[in-house]
This record gives sequence, structure tokens and C-alpha cells, in this order.
Amino acid sequence: MADNSFGKLFSFTSFGESHGPGIGCVVDGAPPRMALSEAMIQPYLDRRRPGQNRFVTQRQEEDRVEILSGVFEEQTTGTPIGLLIRNKDQRSKDYGDIAKQFRPGHADYTYQEKYGIRDYRGGGRSSARETAVRVAAGAIADLFLKQALGTPYRVRGGVVQIGPHKINRDNLDWDNCDKNPFFCPDAEAAAAWEGYLDDVRKQGSSAGAILEIVADGIPVGLGQPIYGKLDTELGAAMMSINAVKGVEIGSGFAAAAMDGREAGDEMREGPAFLSNHAGGILGGISTGDQLIVRVAIKPTSSILTKRRSIDEDVLNSVMSFFVFFIVTLGVVAVLLGLTGLDFITSLSGASAALANIGPGLGDQIGPAGNFAGLNDSAKWLLAAAMLIGRLELMVVYAILTVKFWRV
Repeated sequence: MADNSFGKLFSFTSFGESHGPGIGCVVDGAPPRMALSEAMIQPYLDRRRPGQNRFVTQRQEEDRVEILSGVFEEQTTGTPIGLLIRNKDQRSKDYGDIAKQFRPGHADYTYQEKYGIRDYRGGGRSSARETAVRVAAGAIADLFLKQALGTPYRVRGGVVQIGPHKINRDNLDWDNCDKNPFFCPDAEAAAAWEGYLDDVRKQGSSAGAILEIVADGIPVGLGQPIYGKLDTELGAAMMSINAVKGVEIGSGFAAAAMDGREAGDEMREGPAFLSNHAGGILGGISTGDQLIVRVAIKPTSSILTKRRSIDEDVLNSVMSFFVFFIVTLGVVAVLLGLTGLDFITSLSGASAALANIGPGLGDQIGPAGNFAGLNDSAKWLLAAAMLIGRLELMVVYAILTVKFWRV
């Protein structure tokens, strides 16, 4: 598995699984002599910590960060910073019943197909548990930017929609985000969401959400005009978060419905923008205006309602059937060739016999040909192939497996 790192000048590489001993990351690019300690990172993790209310995962984790390297006497040394968060509530036995099942909406199937092995305990690397170390790495970046950019710089974020229910923009107050279980900037919307989510949970289902992140005090000139666009980097960062299915910058998709006179942000001396449909980015470069990013989160796939799916045994059986058919076809064709038949006649004859479809492509097999003219060896081979085809290959395959005789 590659691509476990993000960033260039400031980068981090994450490691660990949902139910392993721990998760962590290595942060590279932090400048030397920056004030940093575990206590400075911990408040960021405390906001993310699971199990704080009934609307989030009930897994109980302390999420206590440990600094393993790169910091001496509460100052960065300029070398890689190693961070570790130990897992405390990894109840792996809870996943024993679904060890071979592909859960709808999860990455079980794709991981199994790509790697041939997967950690079924909570999804392993595909679990949102990995985001804890992103928060820790992000804390270091945020602390540095506060030091470098000063008071004007700040990043805020919250949930602006759950299911079909949006906030009232007239009520938007970012200070409300720490006053409700949804990190919602609209107190009235947060109160309404409680009843909505209680109903969804009673139905054994879940709901999606839209998050909005705004950053103030960002200088003009960040980003490159083409492939290194600031919005490209932000989009990649957001889409790398598990469960994110869409990203908007500024007005995003709504801009497509706007009139051109409205969509283009007018400017006055200062410079000052009279609106911010661009979300603080033009041509891939920051404008100095507020950065606005929204991400769409799909409903969590871990729900109580039973869903239809398959398991590894079914997938293996299908693949085994396909392989068995190809191998049998090849063997019959080769044996027919050894009896003196040409390649086309041998291959088409094997296909016709196994599939019980009759005609072949050659001039000796099928209604247009004369079976009586074949030698005895070819006749016996075709008869056997027809028998296998008539009995259905899956039945023959099942009889040949050890599992069949154990039933």
C-alpha cells in the first residue's frame, strides 16, 4: 500500500489500523525552535474524541498523544516529529461474525480484491480512526500558522447540514459550534437535528452531512496556476478523508446556476471583494479573502438495518467456477488436438460440447459437420465434455471440493 503521505514542504505520513495497538504519524517540515508539547496538541484531539455524545460512535478512546521524536525541551528541533496514539477500546471480537462478509458501503470488497487480504476489525486502514492522527498533525500546522501569520489567521468549521436539513444562514455564529453535539453554528438547527437523528436511529439507519470550513487571514499568492492549484490541493486533502464524497470551494455547484454578473466577485479599492463566490481562490491562487470549503459526508454504513451482500466464500466460488471452466475448456481442446483435429475445430468443439450449444466453427463438428467421421478418441472426449456441460459445471466443481463432502 502506497500513498500514505500528504504534503510537500510540510508533510505527514500516517500509520496504524483501527484495531491495532495504536495509530500514529510522522510530521516532516516543521521549523526548529517552535514551541510544541503534548499538552498543546491534546485540545485538538479532545474535540475529535469519540464517545462524547449519543450521536457519534460510542467507542471509548482517550486519544492521548505521545511525542516520540522531533521535540526537545518543548521546542521543535527541525527533525521529523513522531506522534503516537495508543488504541484502548479495540474490541476486535465484535467483528468476528463479519470476518468474511463484505459490508455494503464499506471498503471491504475493494481492499480484498486489491490486496488479497484485509483487516476486517473495523476496516483497518479504511476506518475513520485514522483521522485522529491527521488532527494531531493539523494541530502542529495550526500552531505554526498562528505563530507565522498572527492574529488575523484562524480556521473555523462546523456542520451546516444533516440529511436534508440545512442551517439558517441568518443564525450563523461560529461560537455556537462548541455549544452543541453537532458542532453546528446555528443553535436552532442543532436543536431540530436532535429529533431528526433520533428518528433516523430508531429506523436502524443513518444520515449524511455537509461540513463547512472557513479560514481567515490567508495571504495572497498561495497555490500555483495549473496543477498545483490551491483548490486542487484542498480538494485532494478533503477527498482523502474516509466517507467524503464531494468537495465545494466557495459557492461550488451553486455557481453553475448563477448569472455571470452575480458569480464574478466585484472588487473595490483595498483591494476588497464585494462577494466571495470564488471561496478565496482565483486561478488556483489565494486572493487574501476568506477561504471557504465544504465537504459532503455520506451516511455511515455501519447501521442496524440488514443489507444484502456477499461474502468471501461466494466470491471465491464464482472465481473458482470461472477458472475451472477455462481450465476444462483448455484441457478438452488440447486433447482434441492430440487426436488429430486442427486448432479451430478443437477449440470450438470443446466450447460447443461444454456449453451444449451444438454447432462449432470447424467443418467436422456440429450440425454442418459429421460426428461419425471423427475418430473414437475425439468422440469420447466430446461426449465427456457434453456430459460435464449437461450436468452444469458448478455442480461438477462442487462435487470436487472438500467442502461438498463435509455437508
